[in-house]
Amino acid sequence: MCLGVPGKVVEINGNVATVDFWGVRRQVLLDVVDEPVAVGDYILNHVGFAIRRIPESEIGETLALFEELLKAADQEDLMAGDVRAEIAGTREPRDDRA
Repeated sequence: MCLGVPGKVVEINGNVATVDFWGVRRQVLLDVVDEPVAVGDYILNHVGFAIRRIPESEIGETLALFEELLKAADQEDLMAGDVRAEIAGTREPRDDRA
C-alpha cells in the first residue's frame, strides 16, 4: 500500500520545500505536486515528493485522521508504523546557511 503523509510547508527554496510533520522537519521535492505551493500550505508527501497540495477545506479532517493513526502507534498498529516510516524516509533538511 502506498501512503502519503500531510505536512505544513515552512520554507521553499526553488523546487525543495522544508515541511513540518508534527515537529519533524524534512525536505520535500516539489517536482510532481499538482499545483503551486506556498509557505503555510499543507502538502501530501510520498517518499520525499509533494504529490498534492491539500485544499484548506480538507486540512482539519486530514490532520485529525493522521493524529488518530499516530496515537495508534502506541498500540503497534501497522498503518501507524507506516506513517512514521514515511516521515522518517523523507530527506533531512540541509543547513546551507553555514
